[in-house]
Amino acid sequence: MPLIIGLTGGIGCGKSSATKFFATYGIDIIDTDEIAHELTLSRGKAMDAIKKTFGMDFIAKDDSLDRNKMRELVFSNPIFRNKLEAILHPLIYHEVIRRVSLATSAYIIVVVPLLLETNVFQKLIHRILVIDCTEQLQISRTIARSKLDEQKVRAIMATQISRKERLEQADDIIVNDRDLDYLYKQVETLHLKYLALSIDKLNKPV
Repeated sequence: MPLIIGLTGGIGCGKSSATKFFATYGIDIIDTDEIAHELTLSRGKAMDAIKKTFGMDFIAKDDSLDRNKMRELVFSNPIFRNKLEAILHPLIYHEVIRRVSLATSAYIIVVVPLLLETNVFQKLIHRILVIDCTEQLQISRTIARSKLDEQKVRAIMATQISRKERLEQADDIIVNDRDLDYLYKQVETLHLKYLALSIDKLNKPV
């Protein structure tokens, strides 16, 4: 199996921006948010279980998941969040494994926003890369991007582990608190590191 990097970070830290830079080097990116979105489209593999568990009030007119309504529910009540995760996480993991088997790059980036909050991917991931910035930057970026108010952003952040805990568990850290040039240089440095580590991994006896 190739070297697999689990990329994570709090909301608004810039996971997508970092991921795009890794992709410019031809690295295969597997995004669990993207997979979750596909699973909850009309006729998505998760939809039957979601309808059965939550009812039709959470289904949009096009028969996909009403994400705004579901977001309100799961971030206000951990019981419902756990129910949704129990449906989605096994399906997401199965799809990640499938995509890993098809990947061809020297190493693979698997983007998992809740990597450290759950145990789903721990056996698959070889290294944890945390994209980091201050909590105030997280809030301002998320408000600008999603139009959520500060209270809702803080509610989402409250469901994630603290910045301190995240950094303590990281093997590698990218600090995304300046411009895109600064971010790109850090990605470039880690890309070279991961290439070297992937060669070492290939050369090690099984």
